[in-house]
Amino acid sequence: MKPLDLLDHLLNFVAPALWIAVLVALFARMLMRRKASAAPSLWWQMTFNFLAGLTALVLGLLFFGRDGKMLSYFAMVAACATSQWLLTRGWKS
Repeated sequence: MKPLDLLDHLLNFVAPALWIAVLVALFARMLMRRKASAAPSLWWQMTFNFLAGLTALVLGLLFFGRDGKMLSYFAMVAACATSQWLLTRGWKS
């Protein structure tokens, strides 16, 4: 595999985790203003959500042997939502 092909595959693998991380953090800011303002900065939320989503995708890749499984994407969304809930201290309603 050529280096540009490898880079293309890697970027396509991490792109869903990046987009979900950004969208979850932004929507949390818009929908839960009080909780999101008490949370860490927006960049930290995006980074933490991205790492949680990427971890879920890597675990799905290792478990299933290939990427693109819907269960892996579900785990990614659940991991991002859970990390956002933890960052905004969702248990303190």
